[in-house]
Amino acid sequence: MNYEIKGAPMPVVEVKLEAGETLQCEGGAMSWMSDNLKMETQGGGIGKMFSRALSGESLFLNKYTAEGKEGMIAFASSFPGDIIAIELQAGESIVCQKSAYLASSESVELSIFFQKKLGAGFFGGEGFIMQKLVGPGIVFLEIDGSTVTKELAAGEKIILDTGHLAMMDETCSVNIVTVKGIKNKMLGGEGFFNTEVTGPGKVTLQTLPAPQLAGVIGKYIPTASN
Repeated sequence: MNYEIKGAPMPVVEVKLEAGETLQCEGGAMSWMSDNLKMETQGGGIGKMFSRALSGESLFLNKYTAEGKEGMIAFASSFPGDIIAIELQAGESIVCQKSAYLASSESVELSIFFQKKLGAGFFGGEGFIMQKLVGPGIVFLEIDGSTVTKELAAGEKIILDTGHLAMMDETCSVNIVTVKGIKNKMLGGEGFFNTEVTGPGKVTLQTLPAPQLAGVIGKYIPTASN
């Protein structure tokens, strides 16, 4: 499998598949492809379908296989930002926001990741459930805005504004901390809660969370008058 990521600020990844090679993605993710790719929609069993439903993703996965010769399939970003490719080794895993997954090798397993602390689920911005991807295989993810990576040592913490957490190693943990001081909460413009990520592990941040951009644009959209 070979791939090329191109275009900005709305990138696309074009993937070349060898004859017989298969790529999987969420329903509706394909942007264009060669005419020798065969699509098959699969649920993967009740347990996996239930897991995807809980994570907010489609119940079904589409699998595209190149038949007879090399094939090509492309996945375009749905939001201004980056597309990144991650090579996972056997048993290696990452945890990402629900909307980040674009496509992956057929060998990559998709499941849900439960936050250990309830506060992270109710106030963390990414929801109580994030998505877990387990190798081996290549994973393509889309990131809102630009990508910033931090490597946290064991016990090292980083405080994030809600929504900026795009991806992390499974060795990291997430908690929600309150902004200190009533004046800071009411007048600081940062809200009542921040996200706290604790190492060890790699944390990937995104500079332009979609809900944040939507909130800014919404201020300039006139409301319909009665």
